[in-house]
Amino acid sequence: MGNRILVFYGSYRADRKGIRLADFAVRKLRDRGEDAALIDAKAIGLPMLDRMLKEYASGTAPVTMQRLGAEIREADAFLFVVGEYNWGVQPGLKNLTDHFLEEWFWRPAAIASYSAGRLAGTRSSYAWHNTLSEMGMAVISSTLAVGPIGQTLDEAGEPIGEPGAALDRAFARLADDLAWWAEAAKTQRARRAPPY
Repeated sequence: MGNRILVFYGSYRADRKGIRLADFAVRKLRDRGEDAALIDAKAIGLPMLDRMLKEYASGTAPVTMQRLGAEIREADAFLFVVGEYNWGVQPGLKNLTDHFLEEWFWRPAAIASYSAGRLAGTRSSYAWHNTLSEMGMAVISSTLAVGPIGQTLDEAGEPIGEPGAALDRAFARLADDLAWWAEAAKTQRARRAPPY
């Protein structure tokens, strides 16, 4: 199996369109031989942040939080599928990420933004870049911006027409970039322990 890549998605809306992009990404990564898994913030349902995982005494954190923390620590790379709410980030996904810190360190992350409009969630992408960097991830330069999402992916997450074909082509570059950084980070972590 290839790299363990967690694909994070965080909309809590009843009629979620971005899940199309998350499902597309997981499928495309698996087609490339990666060990990809969807982490859906709504399905996990962590409470609003009170304490981070590291702030609990060993073994006393909620089981769901402990399991997800272990999954994050064991991953080689991350892909964040992000929507835009009022020029900012989705609160559900931000809440999930904030429960963890050291678990994210020394691994690459990619960002794929989306929206129903033509700006494709790019303002959220910019905000996430800074946030993920601050949380200890190496954010790769390749990004995706998908919009209007309803004209790019159907309800099953399959590409539609020319916008979908363009996404398919662009995804290959992002996946190549993320895989390269995942391998580089794994090699470096095996060669030398992280400084903190």
